[in-house]
Amino acid sequence: MSRTFKLSVMAAAVMAVAPAAQAFEAGDFIMRAGAVHVAPDDSSDSITVGGAPLLGPGVDSQVTVDTNTQLGLRATYMLTSNFGIGVLGATPFKHNINGGGDLPTSLKLGETKHLPPTLTLQYFPMQSSSALQPYVGVGVNYTTFFEEKTTAALNTAIGAPASELELDDSVGVAVELGMDYMLSENFGLNAAIWWADINTDATVKVYDGAGNYLAETDEFEVEIDPMVYMVGFTYKF
Repeated sequence: MSRTFKLSVMAAAVMAVAPAAQAFEAGDFIMRAGAVHVAPDDSSDSITVGGAPLLGPGVDSQVTVDTNTQLGLRATYMLTSNFGIGVLGATPFKHNINGGGDLPTSLKLGETKHLPPTLTLQYFPMQSSSALQPYVGVGVNYTTFFEEKTTAALNTAIGAPASELELDDSVGVAVELGMDYMLSENFGLNAAIWWADINTDATVKVYDGAGNYLAETDEFEVEIDPMVYMVGFTYKF
């Protein structure tokens, strides 16, 4: 019996008894970290006071929301080799709120920070032995806004010494599409994209120089509805 044949038989025997490497299987905990970019597909109602345009007759005072990039942290717990529960988190996003409609988009009217925790049920169609693991998910997004601020530019435009912005929290549907590629048993690369239904009701309150309340705008809806993109690394426990 040749030496080559003996080695081939031994290698085949080892492969026969060795367990196949599993990419994802029930009970696995998967962490992902990377850059998350939020690109709002925004629109809003025109801002009015008592039904009249905020900045005078015929002036459409809508707002827009700019983009932002932060550190994203995501986790998935595999219920089976094909289904998992995913959670999306990130460091707080900061967005400038700018003019829109008849207002110059370069006019910064305010700013806010928000956190968008998202819970999804994820489906992984590939066999657990596959290094490539695409997935889709659907679930719910909860976005909370904080540190809302208006600017001197807005105060000048409305002729008020001071103003305050209030944004309600949002709950809406979220969908995702992603892919992990495992480079080893525990380490891999990830890319993902989400769409989230984020709408907030906003109000601007106006104060005099002594901080006394004077008036407020009618409540107006701002639809943010962002596309969210992430690239990063995957680690399986």
